[in-house]
Amino acid sequence: MQRMTDRKNVIIDGSRIVIEAMARAGADSFIGYPITPANLLYQYAAQRLPLMLPAPDEITTLQWMSGLSACGRIPVTATSFPGFALMIESINMAFMMELPMVIILVQRLGPATGTATCGAQGDIALLKGMISGGHQLPVLCPYDFNDCWNLSARAVSLSAQLRTPVVFLTSKEEMMTRKSFDLSTLDDIEPLKRSYYSGDKPYTPYKPGENLVPEFLPVTNDRWQVRLNASTHNPEGILQHSSKEALANTRRLEEKSLRNLPDYTICDLNEQKGAEILIVSYGVTAAAARDAVAVIRESGKKISMLIPKTILPVPDICYKIIDSYKRVIFAEENINGQYAKVMFGERLPGSIRIVGEIGTMVSKEQIRMEATR
Repeated sequence: MQRMTDRKNVIIDGSRIVIEAMARAGADSFIGYPITPANLLYQYAAQRLPLMLPAPDEITTLQWMSGLSACGRIPVTATSFPGFALMIESINMAFMMELPMVIILVQRLGPATGTATCGAQGDIALLKGMISGGHQLPVLCPYDFNDCWNLSARAVSLSAQLRTPVVFLTSKEEMMTRKSFDLSTLDDIEPLKRSYYSGDKPYTPYKPGENLVPEFLPVTNDRWQVRLNASTHNPEGILQHSSKEALANTRRLEEKSLRNLPDYTICDLNEQKGAEILIVSYGVTAAAARDAVAVIRESGKKISMLIPKTILPVPDICYKIIDSYKRVIFAEENINGQYAKVMFGERLPGSIRIVGEIGTMVSKEQIRMEATR
């Protein structure tokens, strides 16, 4: 579809933008079990994607997605923490089988069922440790509606390029709040062009290819056997108990995300020359941080801002930027500085401060006060 060149202001929410972008990028299936605050994604996907299957629960959701992915589709689901917790075992399965898919995680206040209609940014620590063995899935996090568009498309293509589940991390306010937006600012999205194994020799499902990613072949092909295995296996997909080649294959899963990380590292640095203070924020809280930065600069004080959009694995460039400032303020909608601790551990450096909140969004005034004290 051609890019719209004339202004087209509409009242819209992030959920519709995300689903439309993923559909244009090549996502062709949505499997879901409704949960607040991801319900709008469920509703829009039913209207927009070629295949929509309502699952009886979240465990079934990921099992069906894995089956569709094995058949060559790019499936998507959307959930929040209670549903995501039920999906984790199957996400581990899809990770080990190297099946492309996208899981949209709309954060809400926890623990447990928490408050379904209250936003939060409390799932970062969970995402860091969700894969047994400490391996990491790519996690992309949008900051505004343009990100909802561009990063959604990137999540779809990334899942196929790396043969992996990808988590698209967002929150209640970003997905449910409707506001005026100019659709003409959105870029064109190139649909994903998938390539499959086409060799003359029998297919080896986990043979490392370029950048450690094996070539993909759907189980529906009528030429070669495709063996997929969620247990420790060798490149042929044959179950093996800690053999040298099987463990080398598992080690490759660790290296695959990290080696390719430079290709999907996305972050915005709003740098002010001479600034010694840096604000780090992501997702919905980055909007308050942006406003705080504007107010602080108007007062004559110099300050910079970093918005990571590739949340996990943590890109090296984020550490390099942070290390170049004397004071760093992490602003995130939780009370324990989860992303700061993902980056630096429980014992934070003395140069780092946390601005957090629970049950309500972090305000620009809270960030301003910490930055100017």
